[in-house]
Amino acid sequence: MKPIYIDYLNALDIEALAMTDGEIIAAVETGLVAQGKGQTVIEPRVHLEPDPSFHGHFNVLRGYVAPLDTAGVKIVGDYVDNYLHGLPSEFGILNLFDPRTGTPRAILDATVITDMRTGAVTAIGAKHLARKNSKVLAHIGARGTAYWNVRLLDHLFDFDEIRVHSRRPESRDGFAAKLSADLGKTVTAVADWESCVTGADIVVEASRLPEPQPLLKTEWIKRGALVVPYGTMSAVELSLTDIMRKMVVDDWGQCKGGKFGSLRAHVETGRLSEKTLHAELGQIAAGLKPGRESDDETILFWHRGLSLSDIALGKAMLAKAGEKGIGQRLRFA
Repeated sequence: MKPIYIDYLNALDIEALAMTDGEIIAAVETGLVAQGKGQTVIEPRVHLEPDPSFHGHFNVLRGYVAPLDTAGVKIVGDYVDNYLHGLPSEFGILNLFDPRTGTPRAILDATVITDMRTGAVTAIGAKHLARKNSKVLAHIGARGTAYWNVRLLDHLFDFDEIRVHSRRPESRDGFAAKLSADLGKTVTAVADWESCVTGADIVVEASRLPEPQPLLKTEWIKRGALVVPYGTMSAVELSLTDIMRKMVVDDWGQCKGGKFGSLRAHVETGRLSEKTLHAELGQIAAGLKPGRESDDETILFWHRGLSLSDIALGKAMLAKAGEKGIGQRLRFA
């Protein structure tokens, strides 16, 4: 057997790549378009919860993207108390394989990949589903994925006003300060959900609740807004889906089952079903179904996270790393 090597990109390597906002969005949209065209295989994520007292769990995501000739598995830990230890809430590893032989190809730190691809899916959803002239963004939550939600959304929309809220004042104030510095515009930290959400054109809910609690009220949602709730635990009222003209998800197979998810109760009560679902985002990105068709449509987009997005972004990072001579090669066999 000839020698087998694995490409390895650690967190420092990925930082050195300096992926641009446009590169991140383009890579992730490639995966979504492939999904929409039926050129992918997605296995619903599974979870490992080692001990409830640890306040965290592992997500295992698996997929195959035919146009990229790559299969992948990502394992990501999600631990809500990690800030107490000075750690990010999520750590992840992405493994990429040759889909024809199973040969390992690459190992990448997936912590920032998870954050970037989540922000990219939020932004791509807004690209197709938000009003083109959206100027006010409301963002609930300041966890790792939150930064890339705001950054990539602003890349597409160049907002006039960005409001952020999270439970801890030091968290939301620090989040707003970092975003203000990086985006070169004022980002305002607000002390409550209502002040953040009311009148916003795009509302992203990425809260970190220990158990479901309807903190985001349906009455606050502006007509014609795009609402993107994707917290692990539901933070929205059951009535939220009642005001929606269209409801879109990233993958119905993942959204219709499982223990976690912001709209779990809406699925269980039949408010979100195959009958009420408008489309998967990949179908819209591929041009097979329409996105927003009028400014007065109030639209919901729920994404749970796709292995395809991790694989597509990881593949793009490996290509750029090869061009720049970044990363390491590890002998496997």
